[in-house]
Amino acid sequence: MRTSNHLIGLLNFLTFLLSIVILGGGIWLSSRANSTDCLKFLQWPLIVIGASIMVVSLAGFAGACYRNTFLMWLYLFVMFFIIAALIGFIIFAYAVTDKGSGRPVLNKGYLEYYLQDYSGWLKDRVVDESYWAKISSCIRDSKVCSKTGRTFNGVPETYDMFSMRKLSPIESGCCKPPTECGYVYVNETLWNSGSGLAATNLDCSRWSNDQQMLCYQCDSCKAGVLGSLKKSWRKVSVINIVVLILLVIFYVIGCAAFRNNKKIDNNEPYGEARMTKTQPSRIHL
Repeated sequence: MRTSNHLIGLLNFLTFLLSIVILGGGIWLSSRANSTDCLKFLQWPLIVIGASIMVVSLAGFAGACYRNTFLMWLYLFVMFFIIAALIGFIIFAYAVTDKGSGRPVLNKGYLEYYLQDYSGWLKDRVVDESYWAKISSCIRDSKVCSKTGRTFNGVPETYDMFSMRKLSPIESGCCKPPTECGYVYVNETLWNSGSGLAATNLDCSRWSNDQQMLCYQCDSCKAGVLGSLKKSWRKVSVINIVVLILLVIFYVIGCAAFRNNKKIDNNEPYGEARMTKTQPSRIHL
């Protein structure tokens, strides 16, 4: 009995540690939402799941320490639904970030992002005018574009140096005009009109050298936000899958240990057959 309780207690402690990982992923996404990705609702389900696992694992740990059958049963019951919610959340995260990625540009180090490459619920959410007003305001307030400037020995970088940089999706989509527009580079966020294919891309006319405008109303900026979200969520989803596998393993072992406790509480022999064949006694005449 003590061995089973110790095992359940250990599993609950390990589950508590895993909840910290999930909660940390949600907090990291929240920090990204406030400073970079600017989409401020997707991280909350992950934070809620992580906090729920933390509370339930503490209840299970207390149940194992104090041999409280109700708490251990409650831990297993609630954890089943939490695992199911985590599975659903991982599937949802992959589904909404499934399509779309940056396109390579000839002789450039950065990728460019096009809104037509994305589709689905997340795209519809981002392009909604009222919601995009909040996102673009967040990007402007984060000053991500003003931070793209670089100098070397006090000298601003040249266009050749800039063109070979690995820009983030938002830096590429929101802080410069699309390459096909043919704008002439002055610095990272200042470009003069040139001879490009302006008629084929509406973003060419949306670009502004006003530092409060730039390409914040461009489709490329919206695509950059979607590309940034995809990168962030894929990183967290990989960690969540590993955590999920460990949670399922711990849950199965916990169920087996709990059943062992119930057998002992019911005075059932563990590891032995319930019926044994007895050898008939010999009758001596």
